[in-house]
Amino acid sequence: MTKPRVLIVEDEIPILDALLYNLQKENFDVTTATDGREALRKCQSQVPDIVILDLMIPPPDGLQVCRELRSDPRTKNVRILMLTAKDHETDEIVGFNMGADDYVAKPFRMRPLIERVKALLRRAGAEEPSGDITVVDGITIDRKNHMVTVDENELILTPTEFRLLWTLARQPGRTFSRNELLDCSRGEDANSMERTIDVHVRALRKKLSARAELIETIRGIGYRFKPDRI
Repeated sequence: MTKPRVLIVEDEIPILDALLYNLQKENFDVTTATDGREALRKCQSQVPDIVILDLMIPPPDGLQVCRELRSDPRTKNVRILMLTAKDHETDEIVGFNMGADDYVAKPFRMRPLIERVKALLRRAGAEEPSGDITVVDGITIDRKNHMVTVDENELILTPTEFRLLWTLARQPGRTFSRNELLDCSRGEDANSMERTIDVHVRALRKKLSARAELIETIRGIGYRFKPDRI
């Protein structure tokens, strides 16, 4: 069986080495780059399945690399996990608007990051009507334009609420722990309490109004999206 190809683009060598070691242990075919030019060159010579892309790399930076990968027909479908020391939600939105599939802020825990890499690869193998739009039970989530509509009425969500809804709705029926949702919705792995996610879920349910029950509480674990029609 062919190993999934992963390109790590990171200029902090200790982080690069740690990612390389752990991903190789998970049986990935891993290559590395320390700046944007090298990353783009390696993507052209052998298209990876997923790119772990640091935002703050030597020119071109991560956002520009992401933009160029998405504009090239050969690499437009490559999964991109953006890695950054920044933790502001505006940076997350910019990354998504450039075409990133996921977002993790430093410092991060290695195991959750590897699981998110695996989840992105599973998603890449699935048939999807669109990488940027999810439609379920009358709810349309447009990631590229950061817009949510319910029965064609626009819903105004905070960036955290948007990412939380996107994460749950993309995998209906899957139970996410609070820590997983905290990581996914805010891009944080440190300095956060897992119960913080309950506050965001309550706010999101309130905005979903009649469809609030689609976000189901799994006692002692977390939440899942349970639409009437999957």
